[in-house]
Amino acid sequence: MRLGTTFRSVAVTAFVLAAAGSATAQSNGTAGAAGTAGATGQLGFERHPQLSPQDELTQATTIIARMDQASGTVRRQLEGARAARDVVKTLCLNDKLSQIDVATRSAKDRQTALQAAAQRNDRELSNHEFTILTVLGQRAQQLTAEANQCIGEEVAFVGQTQVVTEVDPNLPGEDNTQYPPGDTTLISGPPVCTSCTQ
Repeated sequence: MRLGTTFRSVAVTAFVLAAAGSATAQSNGTAGAAGTAGATGQLGFERHPQLSPQDELTQATTIIARMDQASGTVRRQLEGARAARDVVKTLCLNDKLSQIDVATRSAKDRQTALQAAAQRNDRELSNHEFTILTVLGQRAQQLTAEANQCIGEEVAFVGQTQVVTEVDPNLPGEDNTQYPPGDTTLISGPPVCTSCTQ
């Protein structure tokens, strides 16, 4: 019940904001995607400039070089963790390196498909392959950042934990709470579910 109410309020808020943005764009006389949104009733999206297939190939080579570099960096960190016999850090870095290697292999496959699309001058397919390759490159960057946050045993476990409890000597020794005389407040249980018993 509460989820449905929350969903409706979010939907109404999104609709009001979209309508306000469209009205603002119309009142300002803004041209382009936002200006046509009011005239056609459709919300426009800004298109990013598209690269030529040859430029995409150049960018793809750069992305894969960065991915290989990230893989080498994490591999060196893994070798250092293994040399230090840090099991926790080794497991974490090994997982991140495996994911980076999978993303790199997939990106190289996409680069091959991008080269084939560029040779056929298939702009739509080359844009598709380049987009996927870009996402894989971003994933490798994210995994590298996560690998840099892998915590080893020496950091996670700094020593034995010791708990010290101090009791304030000014506290009373016993519970002197008294209920007011004549308090007849009734506390009842929750209501019975009538549909549950049928």
